[in-house]
Amino acid sequence: MSVNFIYPVYEIERKYDRCIVCRVCERQCANEAHAYLPDLDKMVSDDTKCVNCHRCIALCPTRALKIIKSNNTYKENANWSGKTMNELYRQASSGGVLLSSMGNPENYPVYFDRMLLNASQVTNPSIDPLREPMETRVFLGAKPHHIERDQTGRIVNNLSPYLTLSMPVMFSAMSYGSISYNAHESLARAAQELGILYNTGEGGLHEDFYCYGSNTIVQVASGRFGVHPDYLNSGAAIEIKMGQGAKPGIGGHLPGEKIVGDVSRTRMIPEGSDAISPAPHHDIYSIEDLRQLVFSLKETTNYQKPIIVKIAAVHNVSAIASGIARSGADIIAIDGFRGGTGAAPTRIRDNVGIPVELALASVDKRLRDEGIRDNVSLVVGGSIRSSADIVKAIALGADCVYIATAALLALGCHLCRSCHTGKCNWGIATQKPELVKRLNPGIGYKRLVNLLMAWQHEMKEMMGGMGINSIESLKGNRLMLRGVGLTERELDILDIKYAGE
Repeated sequence: MSVNFIYPVYEIERKYDRCIVCRVCERQCANEAHAYLPDLDKMVSDDTKCVNCHRCIALCPTRALKIIKSNNTYKENANWSGKTMNELYRQASSGGVLLSSMGNPENYPVYFDRMLLNASQVTNPSIDPLREPMETRVFLGAKPHHIERDQTGRIVNNLSPYLTLSMPVMFSAMSYGSISYNAHESLARAAQELGILYNTGEGGLHEDFYCYGSNTIVQVASGRFGVHPDYLNSGAAIEIKMGQGAKPGIGGHLPGEKIVGDVSRTRMIPEGSDAISPAPHHDIYSIEDLRQLVFSLKETTNYQKPIIVKIAAVHNVSAIASGIARSGADIIAIDGFRGGTGAAPTRIRDNVGIPVELALASVDKRLRDEGIRDNVSLVVGGSIRSSADIVKAIALGADCVYIATAALLALGCHLCRSCHTGKCNWGIATQKPELVKRLNPGIGYKRLVNLLMAWQHEMKEMMGGMGINSIESLKGNRLMLRGVGLTERELDILDIKYAGE
């Protein structure tokens, strides 16, 4: 008899005086944590299968269910925590690499939470966004260094291709395959209504979504899944994915169970085969190689699409960004170590990379010092959780932010961190038809629109309180930030003053 060393992390508590044996929990749980015993006419639970997705709790008509964290503990040991021991037991049992979903959950500093916004008082009056115009539009792309005029004195349009957004937010890369058709439709429809963009991720673009092209960023990653000329020309911009915040330095892996039907056709790979992206692009080993790909993509799209290069936030990110800014790219996207993912090796997700706040500040400073800040726009992602995070990121030097986990939460995600299993009970990170249909894109896109309209209003309120009436005036304006609970070195990297100074 094999021994199971791991006690369930969560326990399902059922109040039998309320349970009406409707079996909703059984039908709704893709993990089969609930079962019906006909002989006893009774519902029972298997705690070992519960991932704490809250689907059963949300739909139980009598509120008979509650999920609680187990209070079962190992003998106290400051060095060997229960989590560490459980992970070791799992690897000793399976011999495999630990996989995890979503972003880094460890207790590292969140620098956005250690920065406060400045506000206007008497000498610099605030602005009332309800009565005075506030500009939240942003333009992403290379900015001209000077104004050119023709012989008649008219201004010559010397602008590079650029993106226009109604607010400084875009939906980050989430591939078709890692998330469902309905989730992609929700993102695309919301982007169109809001006047922003969403990113296809590295899974290609389903033919049904070509109609959203003017609100789409198409991605080219190392696996080149779904990449062809029509795809490249279908979007408003092209993103070259060099790195990802949740797994810097390694490639991607979408399990074969998710490569079915339209996912297989869109990615242009056989059904059931694992979609494995190599760690490096095998044609890029230098900035010069990257430059060749940038201009190959520009040639393919007749120089009409801005090119984004996405990199993970790592220790030498400012030097890397300096090279990218000289490669011909129009936009640099920086993804911090708290960024979400459908699947990543746990050790990579939780231990590799740096906070996006520090990466952003160092990149913005270096590009300004080198006089090339206007060559590119900066987009940052990696756990942007609120409108306040957006305002702080822009004050640190970003032109715009990417959101992904926040968007999935708006669609119903409960961060149960089981995306890699394909059994998403909320119809988001799954390709199982019976689960996909649980996400209604007609409702999902409206929730996304509601979220970002609320954030836009809050951004205007915060900007008005600072006496600033445009995103452009806020960009890189570090005087609007003050640090609390930070060391001198951290303040120096962020290039902000301590609260009270």
